[in-house]
Amino acid sequence: MRDLSRMYLDYYGLRERPFSLLPDPEFLFWARPHSKAYTMLEYGIASHAPITVITGEIGCGKTTLVRKLLSEIPMEFSVGLISNATGGRGELLHWVMMSLGQEVAAGATYVQIFRSFQEFLIEEYAQGRRTALIFDEAQNLTAETLEELRMFSNINADKDELLQLILVGQPELREMVRQPQMQQFAQRIASEFHLRALSEPEVAGYIAHRMAIGGAEREVFDADAALLIHAACRGVPRLVNQLCDYALVYGFAAEEPIIDVRIVREVLEDRRDYGVFSDPDVVLGAAAPQAPPRSQAPEVLEAPDEMTAADVAGEAEASRPEIPPDGPAAATPATAPRGAEKKSGEKLGENVFYGVWGERKV
Repeated sequence: MRDLSRMYLDYYGLRERPFSLLPDPEFLFWARPHSKAYTMLEYGIASHAPITVITGEIGCGKTTLVRKLLSEIPMEFSVGLISNATGGRGELLHWVMMSLGQEVAAGATYVQIFRSFQEFLIEEYAQGRRTALIFDEAQNLTAETLEELRMFSNINADKDELLQLILVGQPELREMVRQPQMQQFAQRIASEFHLRALSEPEVAGYIAHRMAIGGAEREVFDADAALLIHAACRGVPRLVNQLCDYALVYGFAAEEPIIDVRIVREVLEDRRDYGVFSDPDVVLGAAAPQAPPRSQAPEVLEAPDEMTAADVAGEAEASRPEIPPDGPAAATPATAPRGAEKKSGEKLGENVFYGVWGERKV
């Protein structure tokens, strides 16, 4: 029996699985939407924004960005991470205190808990520390709890904010904030971004990047396979991870050194009943690459020049924009995503205006 503990790793020259479904900042690929979203997270922290909102479709990499932020956030911050918070008024405050490592006395009233929370913020501020609360899966919050969070953001000392809120969630969060009754909340949002799916070239770069970080020193997925993967996954990184992981298992089982269209189509056919992946033939039409018959399958070409993980990671890091130290006044279109011009063919709607300023004309 083959050693299944490493599965395809040795066969493809990998140190670790490149397409795990767990959010791992080490594998973060700085595609344009992720660079811009992370820039807005950094800007929100640096500018003391009372509320920062990042939204995106399921599986687009929001939680990975949160993990990256947690690994780089300045030491002078006290950070509370709340995932999947549910419940109404009062329960939210319990979640908050628990995330900050603060005990709540049994039987304590809401007023007593809120006073303890306020005293914690003031004490942290007195010691030169700022407090940030990060809500992952924030689409699960109700309008009532969002209003409670807005009231939390009113706690301040003279000109300084004692608390910063970062909300990360699915598009339902964006729709909730756009409601007329949420105007007060929307006006407190000082940094926001909507994370789109990856484009076709970005998916090809994403696959190559993760393979290189995983240890591959040659190209494993050919260009047509990457095209098919983008169409089937609609550019959603989590689905790309699933499909690529299956493809590597299938390639390993068939002892195929290159993942081509044939292998990707085999995976899609076997996974058809689950309804997770789109039909690439419907998405691409006549442009969809087809696998040649077995008897006409082309010989495997020699692998291209070696590409190390450092090469790919360096290129990705170089594309990541920086926030100027002097804040938005010093920002240029390249470093301030809100004002950046759209590239030809790029979809609009990455920045969300929540109806605060009315209709935009582009």
